[in-house]
Amino acid sequence: MEKIIPFIINDLSRITNHRSGEIKFGEKMLTIPIDADYLEFVKDCDAKFVLFGIPEDIGVRANFGRPGTASAWENAIKSIANIQHNRFCKGSQIIILGQLDVAELMKEVQFLNFNDIDDRFKLSQLVAKIDKDVAHIIFSIVKSGKIPIVIGGGHNNSYGNIKGAALAKGKSINAINFDAHSDFRILEGRHSGNGFSYAYEEGFLKKYFIFGVHENYVSKSVLDIIKKIEDRVRYNTYDSVAIRREKQFDPEMERALEFIGNDFFGIEIDLDAIPNIASSAMTLSGYSIEQLRQFISYFGKNKNASYLHICEGAPDLGEEKNNHLIGKLIGYLITDFIKSNLSIQD
Repeated sequence: MEKIIPFIINDLSRITNHRSGEIKFGEKMLTIPIDADYLEFVKDCDAKFVLFGIPEDIGVRANFGRPGTASAWENAIKSIANIQHNRFCKGSQIIILGQLDVAELMKEVQFLNFNDIDDRFKLSQLVAKIDKDVAHIIFSIVKSGKIPIVIGGGHNNSYGNIKGAALAKGKSINAINFDAHSDFRILEGRHSGNGFSYAYEEGFLKKYFIFGVHENYVSKSVLDIIKKIEDRVRYNTYDSVAIRREKQFDPEMERALEFIGNDFFGIEIDLDAIPNIASSAMTLSGYSIEQLRQFISYFGKNKNASYLHICEGAPDLGEEKNNHLIGKLIGYLITDFIKSNLSIQD
């Protein structure tokens, strides 16, 4: 895994705020020793979850979005390190693998213009490079018998997550996506809006459920495509549940799980579905944080849940005085997933 910048024990000590009488996640989470073999350590470790960051916004830029998602990993890991280690959730269940090394790629995109057709082609090529690395890393984690928890980055990384997990499982997998957008757009070169359509087209994604898509932001062409393949791709809309109240949140979760839960599936979370969360496609209307936490807890307690991906958060686009709140939110979502997933063993 030469593309990984490892997160070592000194990194963890630096961001953990030690306090007498308290134990923080940063004092209990596991890091891989410098001289250890990554895969052997992960495989032999008792911890069930592997934390991995992708600090990029190249896929977002290629999709005409606002850059800023590259800052989520650093922001989140600082918050996660300072969660209390207690009987409700233990930091020792987490191995911090590190982050994908995208520094050179990020330098390449600084002066590219996504409105220029040649530059957009270059952006898509760079996204494809990231795809390969993400898929390889996720494959290695899942093959080791662990559950990846991925902090993005743009939603383009859904493709690498799905491909890597599918290859490790030896068959196509399903996905549930909590998102204001379908991310099932045409195959026009890789970007953050077509990770699922590429994974579907290439046979890595079997069944796909989009939970809470906003009716104002899904195109007729995408709806037409989904209608033709509704045996494998389904959705509900935020508007039908929260605005017109034609459907209810809990029964809709049950319906989605019936569709994707009979086989291995990934849980994809796009933070642009939550109002006032700084992201590349920030919204003023959407599900609450509490509903998102309930969603993760509900799907995380299923034995077929194979990974969690939290993406599109952009602390750099938030209020300067409160940009730590994105990381704090991600910390809540991760611990909700861990608590619910570990409850399967009870």
